[in-house]
Amino acid sequence: MQLVEGLYLASSAALIAVGLLMVALATHAYMQTERRAMVYLALGFAFVVAAAAATTISAFLTGFEGARSLLLVNSGFTTVGYAFVVYSLVSYE
Repeated sequence: MQLVEGLYLASSAALIAVGLLMVALATHAYMQTERRAMVYLALGFAFVVAAAAATTISAFLTGFEGARSLLLVNSGFTTVGYAFVVYSLVSYE
């Protein structure tokens, strides 16, 4: 494994860990407050985590071939995730 691949794996693992923490915190906040905005926040970060995990796994399985497809899937899932995050902010009461 090259240095850049190791760094990519480490940064992806950190992003996934912090993202899952955000999902857990938003879910916990929903259970305490019953505010629907927290559900949308949790969903948003779940999509961002899914994008990071799927891209990282796919990149290593394919030997980093098909970068365009990987980037398209990553940006698509990340965009949907951030749309949920934004919606959670504008719908918060």
